Amino acid sequence: MRTQVNTQLSDEIGISLAEQAYRALRDRLVMLDIKPGEPINEDRLSSELGCGRTPIREALKRLTSDRLVAAFPRRGTFATDVNIADLAHISEVRRALEPMAASAAAERATAEDRATLTELRDKLDASKGAEDNDALLRMDLDVHRSIYHCVYNPYLEDTLVGYDNLATRIWCVFAPRMSGMAGHVGEHGPLLTAIIDGDAEKAADLALQHVTGFETAIRALI
Repeated sequence: MRTQVNTQLSDEIGISLAEQAYRALRDRLVMLDIKPGEPINEDRLSSELGCGRTPIREALKRLTSDRLVAAFPRRGTFATDVNIADLAHISEVRRALEPMAASAAAERATAEDRATLTELRDKLDASKGAEDNDALLRMDLDVHRSIYHCVYNPYLEDTLVGYDNLATRIWCVFAPRMSGMAGHVGEHGPLLTAIIDGDAEKAADLALQHVTGFETAIRALI
């Protein structure tokens, strides 16, 4: 059973309350801490996050564009459903963009980026054999987002994050029935190594294998 974290927003320098609220709500929706179809209570979220309703409303507008929430006149705002029929569409986009991102990250990552990716790879190595699916899924998100950051293309990064979020929601639905999740997440180890080493071609190939493997694993459970 998932436990929702009620950590309040901080006064993080350079990041507005609306941005912090967006990130917090986005990850709750992605990890299904806010369940599909669940109504969004602005007052409760405002209390939990320790901010006014304005940042919450601004965040919800963005989350609507992300297809994570939907607003209905006179009914309110709800977390969107997870529709397995979307898997083919999401995977089609990811098969095209994930190899491109991995290749670009291998070419463009700074020394600081490569150090960060090395730390993530060490964490992955330490998680081998782990059975906490929730922690593994969050690590998977961290790895993907760290790679996307290294692309240094904000438009591509936003697109990649958006589709990875939608794919992760599908994964969360099927996670209780999946075996070998640690192995799937662990596939990122060689991918991170390729990016750290600047091997763009290998990084692209591994990224494509990972995305294809994800779709195959989900379809095996349908």
